[in-house]
Amino acid sequence: MWHAAFLVLAASLSVSLARPSFHPLSSDMINYINKMNTTWKAGHNFHNADYSYVQKLCGTMLKGPKLPYAGDLKLPQEFDSRDQWPDCPTLKEIRDQGSCGSCWAFGAAEAISDRVCIHSKGKVNVEISSEDLLTCCDSCGMGCNGGYPGAAWNFWTNEGLVSGGLYNSHIGCRPYTIEPCEHHVNGSRPSCTGEGGDTPQCVQMCETGYTPSYKEDKHYGKTSYTVPAIEEQIQYEIYKNGPVEGAFTVYEDFVMYKSGVYQHVSGSAVGGHAIKVLGWGVENGVPYWLCANSWNTDWGDNGYFKILRGSDHCGIESEMVAGIPK
Repeated sequence: MWHAAFLVLAASLSVSLARPSFHPLSSDMINYINKMNTTWKAGHNFHNADYSYVQKLCGTMLKGPKLPYAGDLKLPQEFDSRDQWPDCPTLKEIRDQGSCGSCWAFGAAEAISDRVCIHSKGKVNVEISSEDLLTCCDSCGMGCNGGYPGAAWNFWTNEGLVSGGLYNSHIGCRPYTIEPCEHHVNGSRPSCTGEGGDTPQCVQMCETGYTPSYKEDKHYGKTSYTVPAIEEQIQYEIYKNGPVEGAFTVYEDFVMYKSGVYQHVSGSAVGGHAIKVLGWGVENGVPYWLCANSWNTDWGDNGYFKILRGSDHCGIESEMVAGIPK
């Protein structure tokens, strides 16, 4: 769901402040972005999708309650968690939130899955259930209509989360039940039919045939905290403990991202979106955060994107949360 009270952030670009106005997702906007010769390329990701559907995908409520900070820190120049911890397969996984504004739950479940593996030194490989978090965390917000990342990590530490893989995977206790759809390009998935607003029920039971029990399958966090909005401290947190969950303001041009380092060029703010931040680097002299989205592998750069680092672009450095597994 789109949270109504988003501030329009100034873009860090040397372009005219009087940007032309385009119809969202239009070829005119794509052509304008690419003619600007900025640090990224635009293209069609959402073919024949209604704009309201794209809006619903951003279900993170920004400026939510902050978690306590974990400690002081410092650090290198390029880093990718996938290379640092090759024995943790969830680091390479791109999920699909389907027709639900559950990005807040996905960013948390993905980063928690990675951290469980990292902190067990590769001995515990588990897909933490986005479904369990989405459906059972009443304090997190409004399910498919938006939620707070910080509250999601608190729920993990206080109530625990069971395992659960992708849709129809029959992996873990509670796999995701909302079907993925081809909302971006033509592909093997079924076509999207629009945005469903109903959050699935909180079922405190594992799917048939899975053992152990729901209660026995719970994984808990020892602590959860807000990462300070300081570039070096975010880097240290990722370097030391693994990926974090981040959130930022999505503008209309972001949904057209294909490659390069994203910077806002054109379009209005549409809502808050949560993602997993797993590394950083520099491309053609431009510093970036490396992020995993949850709009399947057809979107962007095989499901990943890079966004400008070091200037709180679109609020990306102000909304980082994390935690340590128990």
